[in-house]
Amino acid sequence: MDVFLSILAVLLGITGMIGSVVPVIPGVILSFAGLLCTFFCSTSQTAPATVWIWFAVTAVVSIVDYFLPAYLTKLFGGSRAAVIGATIGLIVGIFFTPVGMILGTFLGAVIGELLHNHDDIGRAIKAGAGSFLSFIVGSGIKLIAAIGMFFYICRDVFPSFAAWLGSLFS
Repeated sequence: MDVFLSILAVLLGITGMIGSVVPVIPGVILSFAGLLCTFFCSTSQTAPATVWIWFAVTAVVSIVDYFLPAYLTKLFGGSRAAVIGATIGLIVGIFFTPVGMILGTFLGAVIGELLHNHDDIGRAIKAGAGSFLSFIVGSGIKLIAAIGMFFYICRDVFPSFAAWLGSLFS
C-alpha cells in the first residue's frame, strides 16, 4: 500500500504544480492530496502539525485565488463586465497554450470593459492590466504553495533526496 500511496503522491504533486498555472486543474488542492498520501504511508516523516499548516495554506491560497481576479480588476477600474470578460478569455485561452491563457485574460477583460463602456479605451486597458496581474499573482502564489508541498512529498517518498538536500544547507 505504501508503494501505491507514494506513486500517487508524486503524481498528485506534479499535477498540482501544473494545475497552479492551468486554471481548470485545482493545483494546490491536488498537491495537498499528495501530501496526505505521503502522510498516510507507514514510513512518513511528516508531522501532523505540518499537515494542518499545509491545510491552512491550501485553504487560504484557494480563497485568495477565488477573489483575487475580481478584486484586482475592480481595483484597476474595471467593471463586472471586465471580470466576466477576463474569465471567458481565460477559458478560451486554455486551448492556446499558457501564453493564450495570459493573453486571453488580458484581452477578455479589455473586450468586456469595452462592451460595457465603448468610449474609454484607457480604462479598458487598465482593467485588462489588473486582470493580467491577478492571473500572474494568483498563479505565483499557487505555484509556491504547490512546490512547497512537493518538497515534503519528495522528502517522504525519497529519503535519500532529503538527506542530499539537507547536506546542501549544512
